[in-house]
Amino acid sequence: MVGSGHNDGHRSEFDVDLRGGRAVQVGNGNRMSLYPGREVVWPVRVGAVPLTADCYQDRAAERRVREALTSDGAAVLVPAVTAVLHGMGGVGKTQVAARYARRVWPDASVEVVVWITATSRDAVVTGYAETARHLLLVGYEVEPERAAYALLEWLTATDRRWLMVLDDLTRPADLNDLWPPHDRTGQLLVTTRRQDTSVMRQDWEVVEVGVFDPDESLAYLQDRLFKTTTDEETEQLRGLAKDLGHLPLALAQAAAFIADNPLLAPADYRARLADQRRRLVEVMPDDQSLPTGHRATVAATWSLSIDLADELRPPGLARPLLEIAALLDPAGIPTSVLTGQAVCGYLAERVGRPVDAEAAGDALGCLKRLSLIVLDLSQPARAVRVHALVQRATRDAVSADNMPGLAWTAGDALTEVWPQVERDQTTAAGLRSNATTLWNTAEEHLLDRDSETGIHKLLFRTGLSLGNAGLNAQAIDHFHRLHAVLHERLGPDHPSTLTTRNNLASWRGHAGDPAGAAEATEELLADQLRVLGPDHPSTLTTRNNLASWRGHAGDPAEAAETFAELLTDRLRVLGPDHPSTLNTRNNLARWRGEAGDLAGAGEATEELLADQLRVLGPDHPSTLTTRNNLASWRGEAGDPAGAGEATEELLADQLRVLGPDHPSTLTTRNNLASWRGEAGDPAGAAEAFAELLTDRLRVLGPDHPDTLNTRSNLASWRGETGDPAEAAEAFAELLTDQLRVLGPDHPDTLTTRNNLASWRGEAGDPAGAAEAFAELLTDRLRVLGPDHPDTLNTRNNLAYWRKTAAD
Repeated sequence: MVGSGHNDGHRSEFDVDLRGGRAVQVGNGNRMSLYPGREVVWPVRVGAVPLTADCYQDRAAERRVREALTSDGAAVLVPAVTAVLHGMGGVGKTQVAARYARRVWPDASVEVVVWITATSRDAVVTGYAETARHLLLVGYEVEPERAAYALLEWLTATDRRWLMVLDDLTRPADLNDLWPPHDRTGQLLVTTRRQDTSVMRQDWEVVEVGVFDPDESLAYLQDRLFKTTTDEETEQLRGLAKDLGHLPLALAQAAAFIADNPLLAPADYRARLADQRRRLVEVMPDDQSLPTGHRATVAATWSLSIDLADELRPPGLARPLLEIAALLDPAGIPTSVLTGQAVCGYLAERVGRPVDAEAAGDALGCLKRLSLIVLDLSQPARAVRVHALVQRATRDAVSADNMPGLAWTAGDALTEVWPQVERDQTTAAGLRSNATTLWNTAEEHLLDRDSETGIHKLLFRTGLSLGNAGLNAQAIDHFHRLHAVLHERLGPDHPSTLTTRNNLASWRGHAGDPAGAAEATEELLADQLRVLGPDHPSTLTTRNNLASWRGHAGDPAEAAETFAELLTDRLRVLGPDHPSTLNTRNNLARWRGEAGDLAGAGEATEELLADQLRVLGPDHPSTLTTRNNLASWRGEAGDPAGAGEATEELLADQLRVLGPDHPSTLTTRNNLASWRGEAGDPAGAAEAFAELLTDRLRVLGPDHPDTLNTRSNLASWRGETGDPAEAAEAFAELLTDQLRVLGPDHPDTLTTRNNLASWRGEAGDPAGAAEAFAELLTDRLRVLGPDHPDTLNTRNNLAYWRKTAAD
């Protein structure tokens, strides 16, 4: 920026060759003889430094610039420093540079200060030429390009101290052969949205200017609008700042919009902003109402950057790629989504030439170079981030003809990369977040595209993912919303509407209401019989689900009877070797066993395994599941050691076929640990459950039902090793988490209360155990009814501990 050289009082001579356009300095640059009798008036100031923004907030980026360019915080500049302020449009780079320039402007020891708006090569050349004329290096008769070179030569040779600010450098190539020297007495400060290597040099001070932090945003809004006096007012302003992504430009313009509309409270403005039907220009000032110093509206701020990115190689890809990203999660999009086949195919249609993943990746690089995205490859699940207002401005500019294709492509892109088995919950959560954002921003364009389903399959996939992650309540909310949309748009009898009701009932059951799930499934079955007929695959699937929920609701005999009836129809409609027929045989065997026929269940499962080996092969997931069930029935029939041996053999095959983190593999480890305990090795069981818990925490997270179940098993087997007090303590901690995650009436929560009461009794508090069982019985009667097996079991436990306490 500005150097430490000083005028030594000596005169110099300048010869100017007007034909060559170069001013050739002879001497030290303190005085010129181009115009005899005229002298430069020091200090020289060229350009107009922008006014400081109203309610300006001191920022970390400004402090970094001061530390890099000044000594001890004073306006005394150290020599030979080039600094680059980079960041997306609207973060306040110009304001940071202007604040620094204004600190230097009155300091006469800095003899030359120049401010140039560097949006084009012509603007830079013009600014250089004007400075050369102020320094009397050339006259007005010299063309600007030659005058610019005269200035550069003077800057190279002079001992005087100078600062040059090139604000909003738009194209780094514009400065080819026009970069000021930065190795003597001058300092150069550049602001730019670009992140090209030509402006991100290792030997320069590069400062990223980001958005405000939450406290800076709040302070700005309080200064600009009003000082909050209540917590509610403070939270409204904090919420407004968050809604605007803490972008300084947006905060300033939103504050101006609110201030110019005295009846508009921040809460009302937030409601307008949240309305996706409104364009951004409708909730921001127009060109005539911009705050002082603002050159463009929020909506127009990024248009030039998008144009420039679209010009870079590969040309024409950056804009449509940003349009797709504008429909997805601003907090992060996997790169695989934006470089997959679906997106590449769409881009190829837009530009009329083949586009591969490499080209799409290069287009992401173009967007990064213009600071339109943040690219963080250290977080694969959320590698591409786009500010929410950049997204909204981009969506507003998309034509009505292009939006349906963009939305459907984004849905295809997410579906394409969604794993069939979600082994990484971070990735799954990122995909769900992107799918939800797409739904919120482009719902109408995800409907009616396919005549059979009437909706993009992504929305079903998202709901299933929520449920599989153990987020049952969120899955129910998702399918409630989806059902409402489909019921309104496609009608109650559309196949997709009916399918949504099936999913809604299923997750209701998984959330702990099997009776409610059975009731909802029975109502669905009546409608499917009327609309689809008795032999339609969806009707048969619903009968399968109804049988299962009846069993889970406490009537295993009825479940077995219903599965037997279903098997007859599936044999008739699908044949004996159809996977759904085989699955029905598996379910029939299970509920026969649950109803008390262990031998019959084992025999039926063994027969099923033989057919699955013949039809599906030994490594098919269904075959492996049947082997697990067969081992379980062997154990339930009184041979836990044999069950453990069979489960251990199964585990080896699942590790080979499915991998260590597959849900089925983890379930088999759970079962193996249990059979070890049942076979007489409680310490080995506890150790195995402790190891399993570590992996389930890593793969599924702490709140997944399977993780919570593992904690329950670990606590039980630790109690069986002889430490009932530790078991009771572990169950008490588990109960707290289950109440938070599952709710008080979930079957697993009620089971934990049962176990906690038992271990308290075993730890020497039979009266406390009896009291806890009495409370549990009241809740089980209310939730499950008097004839449910769990209710009956609770009555037995209560009687036992009352008798023990009395004795």
